[in-house]
Amino acid sequence: MMSSKIPFQTIDWAMIPKVEYKGETGTAYWQTALFNGLRLRIVEYSNAYLADHWCRKGHIVHCLEGELTSEMESGEIFILKKGMTYIVSDELSSHRSITSKKVKLLIIDGDFLM
Repeated sequence: MMSSKIPFQTIDWAMIPKVEYKGETGTAYWQTALFNGLRLRIVEYSNAYLADHWCRKGHIVHCLEGELTSEMESGEIFILKKGMTYIVSDELSSHRSITSKKVKLLIIDGDFLM
């Protein structure tokens, strides 16, 4: 695994533009900060969001607001509520995000989850 050093810094999320991504239904808005081997995102899902793909990437996902349903391709369902976190490494699940109401998440992923 590649080692990278990140000097102390703050991230003013208000200064990072939101990029829109359409789901199968609804919309996701990403604000992204990139570092060597690390990606931090604030992601907001709209009402009635359904991801347009199954994701096999690893993530650390912390729910800041709302409630997220993570559906596994196997059919299992996990609910992430405000204040809860999930973690999974790359290639260990095939999952997609679903919302009924707006959700705001902090998502961290990168080389350390390979």
